Amino acid sequence: MKASYRLALLGAAALVPFTGAAGQTSTQVEDRMTTVAAPLAAYKPTADQAGVAGTVDAAAGQPGAAPAQMTRDNGAPIGSNRNSLAVGDAGPVLLEDTTLIEKLARFDRERIPERVVHARGTGALGVFRATTDLSDVTKASLFATGKETPVFVRFSTVIHPSGSPEGLRDPRGFAIKFYTDQGNWDLVGNNLPIFFIRDAIQFPDMIHSLKPSPVTNKQDPNRLFEFFSGTPEATNMLVHVYSNLGTPASYRTMDGNGVHAFKLVDKDGKVTWAKFRLISRQGVKNLNGDAANKAPFNYLTDDLYSAIAAGDNPTWDVMLQTMTPDELGKLSYNPFDDTKEWLEVPFRKIGELTLNQVPENFFRWTEQSAFAPANLVPGIEASPDRMLQGRLFSYSDTQRYRVGANVMDLPVNKPRVPVVNNYQDGQLDTALANKKVDVNYFPSVLDPKTVDPSFAPTPYKVDAIARTAPISKTEPFDQAGQFYRSLKPADKADLVKNLAGDLGVVTSMRTKVVMVSYFTQADRDLGARLAKAVKVPMGEVERAVAEYTAAVDKRYAGQP
Repeated sequence: MKASYRLALLGAAALVPFTGAAGQTSTQVEDRMTTVAAPLAAYKPTADQAGVAGTVDAAAGQPGAAPAQMTRDNGAPIGSNRNSLAVGDAGPVLLEDTTLIEKLARFDRERIPERVVHARGTGALGVFRATTDLSDVTKASLFATGKETPVFVRFSTVIHPSGSPEGLRDPRGFAIKFYTDQGNWDLVGNNLPIFFIRDAIQFPDMIHSLKPSPVTNKQDPNRLFEFFSGTPEATNMLVHVYSNLGTPASYRTMDGNGVHAFKLVDKDGKVTWAKFRLISRQGVKNLNGDAANKAPFNYLTDDLYSAIAAGDNPTWDVMLQTMTPDELGKLSYNPFDDTKEWLEVPFRKIGELTLNQVPENFFRWTEQSAFAPANLVPGIEASPDRMLQGRLFSYSDTQRYRVGANVMDLPVNKPRVPVVNNYQDGQLDTALANKKVDVNYFPSVLDPKTVDPSFAPTPYKVDAIARTAPISKTEPFDQAGQFYRSLKPADKADLVKNLAGDLGVVTSMRTKVVMVSYFTQADRDLGARLAKAVKVPMGEVERAVAEYTAAVDKRYAGQP
């Protein structure tokens, strides 16, 4: 481990004097992560089921309450729900059977479009309690000491479809919806602290490479590594996701990260830059590849639901890194590059997040939940992070397409404060159902509405040339090497094995050589071990390293 990294850990420890989270002050996770031999032992609540009250398993055959009369959607009682209206014993079914037609039509529409990414997910409700007053850096109201804010958290895989096993290797989404008294704030992050790419214009291409081939309909390492061979900045994320962090043992035993930098603004307009992280009080526990392949299909969801049902509510310490505008310029890398961590910047604890309730209906909460980084509150604003800037549009837009224009009217997404605007119509519009409104424009003296300039975005100066060019500080390999060198020997071996498992099936020698050359530039030991595992001559790797340094723009190669 480099000396500067070691100092960062010591500095973080000095600033976090809280108990119950020993060793949780690291700016990276590898000092705390452990690999377990099998998924965490399942809780066994009533009838050995997943632990959700009201399930058939929980009832264990006990009769329910007095039966309720079934009705159609219009409230009219149903006379038959097992036999269609038909002509005689052998005649056709009649179209006039309104119960049949409505039942089939509703069934045909039970599914909304699947998320393109983060389709396989699990959610739970809980509370955030602020433990530190942050009025010195932000006017966001939820950070008053002792204040509690309800939350909904959705965990997920990124690439795999909704019906996939939960043990597949993938980053894990860690999205939090804070229902604050100033509106909803969505912190839409992952269990890993960085991302593959730094510019949202590459996001569709990256996802296309990771998704099944449009020809074979199979996920193919040839495609994804061919893409990443032209994307050296992904090296840091690849060593993270191919470590055992890519196969967590439990949603409860993984950290959360906002990934991006954000702009905090206090009541006087002072700007502080920040990153958010959630440190699991349950520790960081992962599976190796063999154990993940043997894990039960639904083990992550079952573990989370069962723990909450048993009263073992998982808790995370919410941490904050901050820098002043002057401090940003002193970093050796671009502070708004989401492929980098702020390794030199210590954390301080600002609150605690606890999950304590399983939703009563999976679709209504987990499936219809709509997270978007654009859902910000006063005091928290976007940074110039190019990936975040694209997500501000993309996430809100995809939710309006997936669920509908009135997605924010659904209970899981609805703010817990009055919503006042002139938006109207669209699918499932219910906002005006009980209110006669003729003034749907602004301004108006008949139905006046107001805006408060104190809530306007913080002004900032821009003095630059608009152009399509990479950022000036792009060094793609340094932090990947730091991460590798910080791993325990067994975790290093698993990383090499996991990488080789996918890279080894790639048929293009050029792609394999280039990828190994990237990992070699991160750490020579990692490169040498991986080259041996995938049968790539080190001479070819060294040649690729030399060609990379010579051919790539010096600034892009991280040289002065």
